[in-house]
Amino acid sequence: MSLINTTIKPFKATAYHNGKFVDVSHETVAGKWAVFVFYPADFTFVCPTELEDLADHYAEFQKLGVEVYSVSTDTHFAHKAWHDTSDAIKKVNYPMIGDPTHVLSKNFDVLIEEEGVALRGTFVVNPAGEIKVLEIHDNGIGRDASELLRKVKAALYIAAHPGEVCPAKWEEGAKTLTPSLDLVGKI
Repeated sequence: MSLINTTIKPFKATAYHNGKFVDVSHETVAGKWAVFVFYPADFTFVCPTELEDLADHYAEFQKLGVEVYSVSTDTHFAHKAWHDTSDAIKKVNYPMIGDPTHVLSKNFDVLIEEEGVALRGTFVVNPAGEIKVLEIHDNGIGRDASELLRKVKAALYIAAHPGEVCPAKWEEGAKTLTPSLDLVGKI
């Protein structure tokens, strides 16, 4: 069963954020748009390229009122150590959630149990806590933050414009579609 349009499950975790350890929970996320980006592990190879790419786009997410949370099964202590030692991760200004108990990875159905790490899962969650976008990759395939940003903008648009839908390759400001009987067979 897909997690699309389901509500995120309760959780409590600790994140490394702006030089501090902070508590993050389902209550922290409630009432605003959020993106959860799961990755396998700190101190690896593809992961820092993805988190750096997200860091490079973070201001754009913030302008939209969207918080980004990266999540791995490492501890918040490991996140701090990685942040202190990696040039790519030093750019990260969004919360880096530790999930050593695997609660979040299980809740979002991305845990590889036999390895104790998460798949590359991306989830866009609306203010009601409902998952509106999800994408799960094999761990060898990195993600693109600009494409995630495009999807977030589309999710925000359709939330603000009920009855409209965004076609393939939709970009902000482009024409949308209004599904109707008159549109059937015209595209």
